[in-house]
Amino acid sequence: MSLTEKREHRQHAEDKHEASRSSFERDYSRLIHSPTFRRLQGKSQVFGAGTGDYYRTRLTHSLEVAQIARQAAKNLVFQYPEITLARADSPGLVLDPEVVECASIAHDFGHPPFGHKGEEVLADILEKLIEERTRKALRGKKENAEKKREKQNEMRYRYEHFEGNAHNFRLMMFLEKRENLDGLNLSDAVLLGINKYPFSGLENKKGMYRNEWNYISGIRKEWQIPERKTTLEAQLMDLCDDIAYSAHDLEDGIKAGKIEVHEHFMHDEGTHRLILEKIQTLEDRVWQGVDREAISMKVSAVLDDYLQAWNSKWPVCDRDFSRTRREVKAYWVNHFVSNLGVIDDGNWKKITFVKDGAENDDMLRTVSVLKSFAWVTMIRDLRVQRLQKRSEWIIRRLWDAFVDPKTATSIIPSDWIHRFERDQRQETPVWTWERMVIDYIAGMTDMFAEKIYNELYGLKVGSIYDID
Repeated sequence: MSLTEKREHRQHAEDKHEASRSSFERDYSRLIHSPTFRRLQGKSQVFGAGTGDYYRTRLTHSLEVAQIARQAAKNLVFQYPEITLARADSPGLVLDPEVVECASIAHDFGHPPFGHKGEEVLADILEKLIEERTRKALRGKKENAEKKREKQNEMRYRYEHFEGNAHNFRLMMFLEKRENLDGLNLSDAVLLGINKYPFSGLENKKGMYRNEWNYISGIRKEWQIPERKTTLEAQLMDLCDDIAYSAHDLEDGIKAGKIEVHEHFMHDEGTHRLILEKIQTLEDRVWQGVDREAISMKVSAVLDDYLQAWNSKWPVCDRDFSRTRREVKAYWVNHFVSNLGVIDDGNWKKITFVKDGAENDDMLRTVSVLKSFAWVTMIRDLRVQRLQKRSEWIIRRLWDAFVDPKTATSIIPSDWIHRFERDQRQETPVWTWERMVIDYIAGMTDMFAEKIYNELYGLKVGSIYDID
């Protein structure tokens, strides 16, 4: 097979009657016309979806990442001809702006309601389920550490875990529907462009679920992608997600009044300490071996740079707060994108920030500081924390309502029940009942989760004729 054939290959063969559109154009159409894409408008980015008409949701964030990534891909292809289809050595070392855009559109498909808090709660629910089922299986038996570990692994294999990036693939390859197929049947290049954690969830909790990993790992082997390496398109998507987060979420924070761009706020010792503590919790290569004092100096330097960028834009923008906020955001996005490049990475290649032909760790740290700045000033905000606590209660109570199939069959939509029954007739079912419930809750928007919660437990139920 040629590089083109490998990249455009799909899990299920299709009639190529759509000659007027390229393979990746069809992928793009399938993604943006999918119900999953539309639901992103009702899922939180930082502030709760519906908080205001200005703040970003998962939908607007994904569109912004896609725009940044597509333009960055065009720039890189112009600078590095060796990553074009005509000259690349591997299908994974090609950078196609259309594929990067598709990957960026879909990179947050798997995020559950209520942002990262929802992801954390669903992961904890499954972890507790595994522990409970392990204890139950060992009850009355002579227990030792080896037997417990063996039974725990058996339960982990059965129920798996929850992780937003893994759930992307559950949606795209199983839950979405196309004619008589499960999933959107996307091209292999787009699937691998979304796959930033290229390993099984049984190996690492950030990894993929078994059903989808079976296929993805086969493509990786066919493409001869080294272990733990990702395609150039996946690398660029991931970097542009970080760029958008570090610039755009700060803009939202300034608009909301959670961040004040003046000397007293930017030099506040409490904020500085929180950023430092957040960075020290990160499992990030660029901070390995960097001591606390050096991290502190970098935090101060980045906040000074942010304040300087604001002060330089302020008079140019006629001292208009709104104009300045937008221009500072644009400045940081352009600053980061203009420093992207391609370097050798052992027997593979790497897209990263580049200076003098080598990876620019200092700029990677700058992005990390800005992301941590956004985190401590917004995610840790009192009102956001209250929303997250409420979100946790909602998700746990929904799980309680649906986890028993004897009582829940009548309150889960019939198409989900039919889908579950059909899956159970397969030789190797994808679902257990518990996994189906997790997938059902994970697909909800913030508002829909609240609606179902209120119907089950609250006083405000709305109309019974609302269609789920």
